[in-house]
Amino acid sequence: MQNNKIYNYLAKYIEDLQSDGKLYFSLDDLINDHPDHSKAALKLSLNRLSAKHMVLSVYKGFYLIIPPEYRSRKIIPPELFVDALFAYLKRPYYVGLLSAAAMHGATHQQVMEYYIFIDKPAIRPTSVEGLKINYVVKNVIPESGIEKRKTEAGYIDISNAELTAVDLIAYQHRIGGINRAATVLYELSESISPAKLKEILNNNIQLSVLQRLGYILEFVLKKNELAGVIKNYLSGKKIFRIPLKPGYKKEGFAVNDNWKVIQNTKIETDF
Repeated sequence: MQNNKIYNYLAKYIEDLQSDGKLYFSLDDLINDHPDHSKAALKLSLNRLSAKHMVLSVYKGFYLIIPPEYRSRKIIPPELFVDALFAYLKRPYYVGLLSAAAMHGATHQQVMEYYIFIDKPAIRPTSVEGLKINYVVKNVIPESGIEKRKTEAGYIDISNAELTAVDLIAYQHRIGGINRAATVLYELSESISPAKLKEILNNNIQLSVLQRLGYILEFVLKKNELAGVIKNYLSGKKIFRIPLKPGYKKEGFAVNDNWKVIQNTKIETDF
C-alpha cells in the first residue's frame, strides 16, 4: 500500500515537472524533494515508472521524463536532454561530427548514433532504447567554433559548420572513414563561411588535418575559396608529407605538391 502511494506521488511529481517544461530530473533532486521516503522505496517506484516507459535512466542518477507523444519510441530526442545532462555532470561539451552536420543541413547521411565531444575523463558510450551516444574525448574543448542552437527544451551547444568540417577529418575513423567524411563535407560546405573558417584555425588544429581538409576542399569538392583560406594559413607553417588516408601504406603513390598529401586512396563520395 505504501509503495503504491509513493508510486502515485512520483507519477504526479514527474507530471508537474513536465508541466513546467522539464523533461529530466536527478535522483539526488528526487531524494531531496522527498525526504520522508527512503531511497530504496523511491528507486522501486522509479523502476515501475520505467517499466511503463514514463521515465528512463540515461546516466547513473539522471532520469528522462518520456511524454506520451514519445512513449512508442521509449526515449526523447537527445537534443532535448543533452544540455541538462552535462549541466548535471558539470562538464563542458558540444555536439559534433555527423550530429552537428545534420543540424547544419547535411542530412544525407542519417544515423542512429549521436556524437558529443567532451574533455577528460572519458565516458563510456550510452546505449538505450535504440539510441547510441558516442562521447569523443578532446584534450581541450575549443573556445571558438561552438554555437548555441535553440531546441524545444532550451539550447544545446553544437560545433559550427567550420569546426564540424575540421572534426570530420580529424575524427574520420569515428564516422566510417574519409569517404564518408568527404560526402558529409559536400553538403556541409554550403554552410561554411570563409571568415569563420579563418577564425577557428587558431584552435591548435593538427596541420595534417588541415592539409587533408584543404586537399579535399580543393581537389574533390572544388571549393577553392574555402581551400584558399587554409592554404593561406599553412603558407607560414612548416608542413611535411602526410598520407591522405591515415594508417594506410604510403609508398608508391603520387604526391600532391600543393598540400604535400600522399594520394594513397581515391576519395569517392555519394554525390
